[in-house]
Amino acid sequence: MTTYTFDTAATPTRHAWFAWLVFAVIWFGSIGHNTLISPDEGRYATLSLGMLQSGDWLSPRLNGLLYFEKPALPYWLGAISFKLFGITEFAARLWPALAGFLSIGMVGLTARRLWGSDAGHLAAMIMGSSSWVMLNSHFLNLDTGLTCFLTMTLCAFLLAQREDAGRSERRGWMWLSWAGMAGAILCKGLIGIAIPGAVLVFYSLLFRQFAFWRRLHLISGIILLLALTAPWLVLVSLKNPDFARFFFIHEHVERFLTTEHRRSGPIWYFVPFLLIGFMPWVTLLPAVLRQGMQRAGRESLQRDRLLLVWALFIFVFFSLSGSKLPSYILPMFPALALLAGHYLSRQRPSVLMKHLLVPLLFWLALLVTSFFSHRWVEADVPLSALQPLARHIALGALVFVLGTACAWRFLVLERKTAAVIALSLASLSALTLAMIGYNPYAQLKSSKEIVQRLQPTPDTEVFSVRSYDQTLPFYLQRPVTLVDYVDEFELGEKIEPAKWIPTLDGFVLRWHGSHRALAMMSADTYQLLKAQGVPMRVVYSDPRRLVVAKP
Repeated sequence: MTTYTFDTAATPTRHAWFAWLVFAVIWFGSIGHNTLISPDEGRYATLSLGMLQSGDWLSPRLNGLLYFEKPALPYWLGAISFKLFGITEFAARLWPALAGFLSIGMVGLTARRLWGSDAGHLAAMIMGSSSWVMLNSHFLNLDTGLTCFLTMTLCAFLLAQREDAGRSERRGWMWLSWAGMAGAILCKGLIGIAIPGAVLVFYSLLFRQFAFWRRLHLISGIILLLALTAPWLVLVSLKNPDFARFFFIHEHVERFLTTEHRRSGPIWYFVPFLLIGFMPWVTLLPAVLRQGMQRAGRESLQRDRLLLVWALFIFVFFSLSGSKLPSYILPMFPALALLAGHYLSRQRPSVLMKHLLVPLLFWLALLVTSFFSHRWVEADVPLSALQPLARHIALGALVFVLGTACAWRFLVLERKTAAVIALSLASLSALTLAMIGYNPYAQLKSSKEIVQRLQPTPDTEVFSVRSYDQTLPFYLQRPVTLVDYVDEFELGEKIEPAKWIPTLDGFVLRWHGSHRALAMMSADTYQLLKAQGVPMRVVYSDPRRLVVAKP
């Protein structure tokens, strides 16, 4: 393969670092703009807020009910963020935004140490501008934090296994890798050790390389992992006898093997999320896959091959799972970014020119689509919510076109890193504009406007009848009483039955006895209660729900 060494003098280091400053300002500048939406953002913000308000940092509670679906580390970090920055959307999204940014930094540092400064800038920019990394880092979820710790695990492992790493350096990096697995476990469970362990096993079997197993510092690493994870797991199990079976069996084994969580999908479910998610670098995938299969010298660890196995295992593992959500494949993107950065660092600038076409056409297609926003109008999605999104997508498309033109010009001048920076900043800016335009639509999936308009007093009892908006307790800053609604609250309602109302008849009795009360429900539930003569006055309604007050 013909390789090309980029002349770093063509793009001075200070210019690259200035670009990173601009990148960071755009990255963090918009995380507080949009309202939180249901379900995920409302759920995890409410869990963190409940932990801060109750002072119970051991047993997570969602809407006041015990909730053991995931470990507590993300809720701890969210609660700390609320404590430091106030109960705002910015504070709620700070951890995933920071986790995404740290992942980018770790990818850049690792590529720089392994393949040089040029590869470091390229890999980091590719990672940070990939649409799926950016979007998930600006949305409150658990997979961005999981990806951060798995990126730490992967990158520290690669640095530890360098041929020129000294004994103490290797031990330090491996301990950091084990700490990354501990963090991943405390973010989302045993998947934090299952993914790295399975990848090493498959890599060893496929390529018959086993020497690195002797350099894992297994004993001290396992001790470190247990020291970081066991205290919470043991203490929460001792305090809550139902935790162990629910967390380890229901949330791990049953989630993977069954469709009980109603998140199933076809075997190709993640294909579109990979292709769109790796924009604007998606056309690099064939070259990246070919590079990942090549043997590099006689090193005891073939890094590109390991990265390829990491990415493919995550994709196949979740494709076979009975529970699928779009963000599940996010941990494969750091490996893809490392491979892509390594590949581009060895190519002439002209190679990248042909890769500008597909992302350019993609954004031009979005630009054309934005003129037909009226075609997406539905009964519960008015045009007023779609038009701002369409305008911002159009503006983002124009920004991306301009960035592509700049990238092309840099490539003509054989300034490859400058071209990648220009395209990356264009992608990040375009996606940020689109997300800002999403806010009017987000209002339809949030209770922020309802709470601001009604401003219920502290002594107003609030019910959620046969439905539940995850953002309602967060914006109320207190729990609501669930009525005839189970879903993910099944365990908590079983343990603490006094905290909810299981039947509609029970709600009617409670409603009559309340001095001041509000209830959120669907139009169908309202008509049912109205037919029974329940006294109610509609104080808010939109295409998706309504709120009634006791007269």
